[in-house]
Amino acid sequence: MSHPLLPTTVVQMIKANGITKVKLFDADSWTVSAFAGTGIELMLAIPNDMLKRISSDYSHAQDWVKENVTKHDYDGGVNIKYVAVGNEPFLRSYNGSFMKTTFPALKNIQKALDEAGVGNRIKATVPLGHGYTNVFDANYDTLVWSLKKAGVPDMKVIVGEVGWPTDGDKNANLENAKRFYDGFLRKMARKDGTPMRPGNLEVYLFGLIDEDMKSILPGNFERHWGLFTYDCRPKFPMDLSGKGNDKYLKRATGVQYLPEQWCVLNPDVKQLSALGPNLDYACSLSDCTALGYGSSCNNLDRGGNASYAFNMYFQMQDQDVRACDFEGLAVITTKNASRNGCLFPVQIVSAAGPAAVATGRALLVAGFAAILLL
Repeated sequence: MSHPLLPTTVVQMIKANGITKVKLFDADSWTVSAFAGTGIELMLAIPNDMLKRISSDYSHAQDWVKENVTKHDYDGGVNIKYVAVGNEPFLRSYNGSFMKTTFPALKNIQKALDEAGVGNRIKATVPLGHGYTNVFDANYDTLVWSLKKAGVPDMKVIVGEVGWPTDGDKNANLENAKRFYDGFLRKMARKDGTPMRPGNLEVYLFGLIDEDMKSILPGNFERHWGLFTYDCRPKFPMDLSGKGNDKYLKRATGVQYLPEQWCVLNPDVKQLSALGPNLDYACSLSDCTALGYGSSCNNLDRGGNASYAFNMYFQMQDQDVRACDFEGLAVITTKNASRNGCLFPVQIVSAAGPAAVATGRALLVAGFAAILLL
């Protein structure tokens, strides 16, 4: 800092906030002495540029310990717990500059601490920074470390869910999902694991097929985690082996669809005062998550939003003609209602119960339904 605060001022602030452990990146006596009598546990550090000097001559290590540790280590003095030898000296950015000096410096400092009679309670250590390139590894190793602290360091970890949604949020789209899976599957193929658990990992991708009735309490994206659309069409090319030979996964065969018809806002209706409540009703009993901010159908106008909501309800009711009324606001059409890049779905025949297609409409089918995104 160009205008440093008094160490005593900072120490008082630390105490006021109930902080009990502090790491200092140097061992400046003015700063260290301000902690005397506080009981706060200190980690003192030796800067990287001092490692060569301390590693080359044991007397330099003795002098450092005398000046920076034992000087403050007295009854009512400073509670020193660790001496950090260097600061992440093995980072790649240092190009190996401290590879030959760090360990000899560590040995000399610990020897000097032992010789001074404090080595049983003040330990020398080397701060390492693991190079995390992704959140998955960081999360995984956080769990591994927690298990180790809990006394079960060798417990097997299986990742039950990892994936990326494709709709329902501004960051949930096909491009981001493909980017995620391409990188993740390449990582799995290398079988290099994480910094704390190298080797092969057992991981389940989440999920297989979109679920249009899943709870959206965590977010609208919850219904769009599938690698496949509602009718088991692959969303984007990928290679599950992680070798980069991307191609579309095989889709399901034998899927049957309901008639190509849609329920939309009646263009002849002029009085739209009842539009809002009917739109809300349709969305409450169907899936309108694609209409959310940043989602695939976010660019529709008021009439488009209504048509999308009406159609989703109509399709999820197996195209029952009674499901396309909405107080006279809606009408059935055989013209594809998709517009402005927004895909209006047509439902498939549900496997949850018997279904028949007769007289131009589908009979009501109980149970869950899947949807085709045309």
